[in-house]
Amino acid sequence: MVRFLRPLLRGTTYTRLLHLCVPMLSVAFWMFIDPRTPWAPALFLVPLALIPAVRRGEGVQARLLLTPGEAEPGISEEPARSWRDRGRTLLWLELRMLIGAVAMFATVRLPVLTVELAECAWGLPPSFLEGLAPHRAYALLAPLPLLALYGVVLGLGALVTRCARRLLGPSAAERLAALEERTEQLLERTRIARELHDSIGHALTVAVVQAGAARAAGDPEFTGRALTAIEETGRAALEDLERVLGVLRESERPASARPTLADADRLLESARASGAQVDFRATGPVESLPGPVSREGYRILQEALTNVLRHAGAVPVRVRVTAGGCQLALEISNPLPAVRTTAGSGSGLRGIRERAALLGGSARTGPEAGDWLVRAELPVS
Repeated sequence: MVRFLRPLLRGTTYTRLLHLCVPMLSVAFWMFIDPRTPWAPALFLVPLALIPAVRRGEGVQARLLLTPGEAEPGISEEPARSWRDRGRTLLWLELRMLIGAVAMFATVRLPVLTVELAECAWGLPPSFLEGLAPHRAYALLAPLPLLALYGVVLGLGALVTRCARRLLGPSAAERLAALEERTEQLLERTRIARELHDSIGHALTVAVVQAGAARAAGDPEFTGRALTAIEETGRAALEDLERVLGVLRESERPASARPTLADADRLLESARASGAQVDFRATGPVESLPGPVSREGYRILQEALTNVLRHAGAVPVRVRVTAGGCQLALEISNPLPAVRTTAGSGSGLRGIRERAALLGGSARTGPEAGDWLVRAELPVS
């Protein structure tokens, strides 16, 4: 019984009933003009549905009254952009008026019928049910119209909500735009995660290597250089962190603020300060590379150097950057450590491959001729 009456405690039941009754206001107004043609307001809906903003108004009203509190009700708030949308809007307006007429009739007549049956049960003559003789047995029938009203209100509310989702739902173009926006958001979140992993991971790796080397060396002069390198690397990491957090604070922040291969010197100096012997050579117009290619190339180089310091330590590193006519090639190699690690299964090297694939390129990581090799090829055009 409690479950049966639970819809009476929901606000949605009454907001949907209000939504059903709103179209009847135009009919009630028209009855003062010409009561002989109560169907005339349905004709005025035809030119009304051709106005693009009407669809938006109906969508806002339907979301507010039919699906309050739902995050994704499946009802669009966009104006009509095609004749198909206008046709769906017209069908919605006509159906809404028809369902509203049924709801208004039920909400008025069924309670009156209950009162009439109650009067007959008390021995009073009915006002509308002519020819019905008073009898106490009608007391058993009096609740039936209210039960019918209960079912009509819930049923018509569910029906009009379903019609709204079908007729006021997003068009194919709107669904495609929403999907593209969602995809862009996911890509942005993935990019931010990679930025944090690359910049902070690189800084922490350099700091750990420098601190360990300073402790092992026991040389005050070397310790001073190590602390200086840790300070510079930490400051650069803070700048990267501020840049990434700026993306979160301001979604329209330009991507040009991110570092490019033109800023690779600070990566090389950071690695050299950690004890690695970096042999760097750049060929071709690296400075004139397109922004996205140069920025992703910087991150690939950063992750590769971070992996060298993390898994191999202070070893010779060979870095080659070649900018050709239609391709950017990066090759980073270092001697394999005496103790093999599972570097190839980490998220960093996977991120290198994902960055390359995102630009339509490719990346290969793994042992080759006694060295650990990272090679990435990114299309320039």
